[in-house]
Amino acid sequence: MLSLSQREHRQAWVLLVPMLIVMFLLTAWPLARTIWLSFTDAALIGSGASPLFVGVENYFYALTDTDFQASILRTLYFTVVSVAIEGVIGVLVALLLNQKFYGRNFLRVLVILPWALPTIVNAMMWRLNFNPDYGSINAMLTQLGMIDGYRSWLGSPDSALNAVMLADIWKNYPLVTLLVLAALQSIPEDLFEAARLDGASAWRRFRAITFPAIVAPLSVALVLRTIDAFKIFDIIYVMTRGGPVDSTKTLSFFVYQESFSYLRAGSGAAYAILMTLMCAVLIAIYMTMLLRQRRRSHADET
Repeated sequence: MLSLSQREHRQAWVLLVPMLIVMFLLTAWPLARTIWLSFTDAALIGSGASPLFVGVENYFYALTDTDFQASILRTLYFTVVSVAIEGVIGVLVALLLNQKFYGRNFLRVLVILPWALPTIVNAMMWRLNFNPDYGSINAMLTQLGMIDGYRSWLGSPDSALNAVMLADIWKNYPLVTLLVLAALQSIPEDLFEAARLDGASAWRRFRAITFPAIVAPLSVALVLRTIDAFKIFDIIYVMTRGGPVDSTKTLSFFVYQESFSYLRAGSGAAYAILMTLMCAVLIAIYMTMLLRQRRRSHADET
């Protein structure tokens, strides 16, 4: 006769096994196949012969490829700058929406709207905004006297990546806002009242009360956005196709071109594995931050 805990343990495995099988079929098998292809000279179009095993040749070429190194630098620039700006804007907007004023709920809906839009729709909208002939960005900047003529923002290597970054920031800062706003609304108002009675300034109240309350959700939001920005692809595909002159060619787009434009499945798989390893490092940092935050919470409770 099984005990209650043993029956619950067995029932848990009965429920988990189908999910584990699905995860293996959808994740483990494609990953294993990709790893195998990365050690071959496989091509998407060929004579039909079996791919030849080339060892680590694809990885050696990838690590010495200057174009691949340049795409890493572009991706890091895109990730660091966009996530930093999203963090600042997200916190400022959350602080604003946490105040009591007429129309606050309507403004919250407007803030969520960019995040709710599909990325493809967002990218197409910003591509039209940056149009050199009739785009709203050129019209606004010209009327404000900030530029003396219409410019091709997406057609210039100096501005294309920053233009894509602006579109990405506009879409994703609401995620930071929502998480930070939820944390702000959990802070008891009595803490702020007591701080005001003690003569604490607004900055001191933010440092002593607000920031400690939002640091955990803010950290989670920024790390999630870092992982997402590091593998950015769809918005670049719609807005610039990696151009002009490869100025917006990030890691994901580099892997896409190598595999599906140049039809080099073997080397494309090697690039994809290297990118996966970089994402794994970001995930490890994310898990470490969560564990540290959990330990701090337990220490504060005890």
